[in-house]
Amino acid sequence: MPDVRALARAFRENTPAGDSADFLRKRFDAGLAWVHYPEGLGGLGAARSQQAIVEEELAGTPSNDPRRIGIGLGMAAPTILRHGTDAQKQRFLRPLWTGEELWCQLFSEPGAGSDLAGLATRAVRDGDGWRITGQKVWTSMAHHARWAILLARTDPELPKHRGLTYFVCDMTAPGVDVRPLRQLTGEAEFNEVFLTDVFLPDDLRLGAVGEGWAVARTTLMNERVSIGGGATPRGGGLIGVLTDLWKTDPGVRSAAAQDEMMRLWVAAEAARLTGERVRQQLAAGEPGPEGSAVKLAFAELAQKITGLELELRGADGLRHDDWTMRRGELVDFEGRSPTYRWLRAKGTSIEGGTSEILRNIIAERVLGLPAEPRTDTTVPWRELPR
Repeated sequence: MPDVRALARAFRENTPAGDSADFLRKRFDAGLAWVHYPEGLGGLGAARSQQAIVEEELAGTPSNDPRRIGIGLGMAAPTILRHGTDAQKQRFLRPLWTGEELWCQLFSEPGAGSDLAGLATRAVRDGDGWRITGQKVWTSMAHHARWAILLARTDPELPKHRGLTYFVCDMTAPGVDVRPLRQLTGEAEFNEVFLTDVFLPDDLRLGAVGEGWAVARTTLMNERVSIGGGATPRGGGLIGVLTDLWKTDPGVRSAAAQDEMMRLWVAAEAARLTGERVRQQLAAGEPGPEGSAVKLAFAELAQKITGLELELRGADGLRHDDWTMRRGELVDFEGRSPTYRWLRAKGTSIEGGTSEILRNIIAERVLGLPAEPRTDTTVPWRELPR
């Protein structure tokens, strides 16, 4: 096992931090980006738990801004690591981690959200590549992204889960059209993306032809952990915003509100500890279906906590800070107005898998309950009603 602390300390002492991009590239090459990744790919082959030591030793040095590049870090990178070729890993992982190339996710469609496997975007062979045509929706960061992870249908004659193939999409390619989707908050954090005869060379295919659903499951399991299972200190996050209000404003206090706040605090702490357990599981390999429970709990708590905050603040809580359309890069629950938090929390039960679908996953794959009857998994996709 490498001495991660000594390596990180020596790197800091011997690497000038003046040029942030150069510092981050050198940190990646030294294996101190994500230490559990293989050597040569930003890691040392160490235990994931050793990353905390690296972050401690390199505190105050240039950061890759993990919140800004969360889709790349939490979804694209683990998928590329598991299913990509050696050339794809070498090409994509370094600029992904340094933040020089941003990523987005082209999965959901107007007719394929909860039923992702029913998607209609087509990928048709064209010489040494593929022509992609279709529409994607609810795509965060598409207006900034250089690359996207893309799921498309390559064989409509097969059942819906078997006719899919996974690609890396060049967001600068001719035929990619990104349009803003304005939300309840007034922002256009999301986008719809139209793909019109977009050519992707075959070396941008990730995994085997027809095996896209297996590759996508790696992405989806990591996505749910990244949304709901991020490391949060005790009493931090949204519940911290609520408790700070309680401490600083005696006018919001009442016996009934205290009971509800304590219920939410206990639930938030249970969710935080569960998230920690899921991250430990992740350190041992692939995230399991338990990640769906973490994401489900996060969504429900976000809505209940922001709802109670708005109730406690009364009329003051309805003063939204900005209704003008903004093209934000980050979802900032803690740094914005109470109304923004309440409105934005509505989306947490949709993004990363709807709460209804997550309950099905938990019931079937965690609790072992009987599966819901399904009649659309054995017939060709082209015969399904849409």
